[in-house]
Amino acid sequence: MNGRPLDGITVLSVEQAVAAPFATRQLADLGARVIKIERAGGDFARRYDSTVHGTSSFFAWLNRGKESVVLDLKDEADAELFRSIAATADVVVQNLAPGALDRLGLGYDALAAGNPRLIYAEISGYGTGGSYTRKKAYDLLVQCEAGLLSVTGTPEQPSKVGASVADIAAGMYVYSGVLAALIQRGRTGVGDRIEVSMLEALGEWMQQPYLFAEYGGHPPQRHGASHATIAPYGPFEASDGTVFIGIQNETEFAGFCRDVLGAVELADDPKFSLNEHRVANRDALSELIGAAIAETPSDEVIRRLDSLAIANARMRTMAEFSAHPQLAERDRWVEVETPGGSARSLLPPVTAGSYRPAMKPVPDTGEHTDRVRREFAATEERN
Repeated sequence: MNGRPLDGITVLSVEQAVAAPFATRQLADLGARVIKIERAGGDFARRYDSTVHGTSSFFAWLNRGKESVVLDLKDEADAELFRSIAATADVVVQNLAPGALDRLGLGYDALAAGNPRLIYAEISGYGTGGSYTRKKAYDLLVQCEAGLLSVTGTPEQPSKVGASVADIAAGMYVYSGVLAALIQRGRTGVGDRIEVSMLEALGEWMQQPYLFAEYGGHPPQRHGASHATIAPYGPFEASDGTVFIGIQNETEFAGFCRDVLGAVELADDPKFSLNEHRVANRDALSELIGAAIAETPSDEVIRRLDSLAIANARMRTMAEFSAHPQLAERDRWVEVETPGGSARSLLPPVTAGSYRPAMKPVPDTGEHTDRVRREFAATEERN
């Protein structure tokens, strides 16, 4: 194995909660040194819960491989230490309130003046400029503002997504933006300033529903776990559990009618022959499918679907996901150390032939403060 792609890259992050930590954890997995600045008491995500040997499940997920340094950036000595680290860092990432670091003299202009190669990435709820600049933004609230709840849930009740998708989207765009900036810096020798807002990151993910509504004359309707614009695509009850079925074209639908429903004539029925007709007659079609498989075990339904190369899935619980045979067969689980013990964690989804992700321990609050103080005090003395 070769070295990791970001070996030798130093990332200084003033981060909390989910979005920025998700971006920097991925940089750490690629070999970057990530120095995480925490306030006294630590990142408040440490206290969201205590399920992973006393550590928050959020924190254990988002912070492996980092060095935790507790600083009070309002204290001039600590602010000077921050400047010293930033002077030799490759990347700064921050998701504090808009303008917070600038007011402390630690914003992009101040840091880049002493380090023109610095890549400075900031995450905000709504972006700089505009009437929402200082509006507080949390994941669920941004899901609302981006219209996600309007297309998620049942006809009677909107529902949030069960994962922190607005935070994750913003973190992913900072991660990819930093990687792009590192490539650009390799060409120009100069760093860059990157801004990602949660609203715009999730808004990118909402482009298809937006286009459908903007040019189709009406918004996508909420259909629970079924697809809003493709049918049949969603959950159906077999005799012993739920099977999700996803039909993508008329050839698949014809085979489905023949070999799963035992009703080949449905493929030519004007109510079902094209996807738009099936969507318009979704309820009638769902009743026919439900009646056809209600007495059939889910394993048999899945066997028939697989034989036709029709997409399908079981609706798994978290325990069933943990025991997923595909993840076990591909050896995707590893142990990551946390302050209270090891936690079984998934490898990152990108599998490379030349390196393995770092997967280093999750730090305790301030675990590396003294060491980093000594290191950068020595740097100042040498300079």
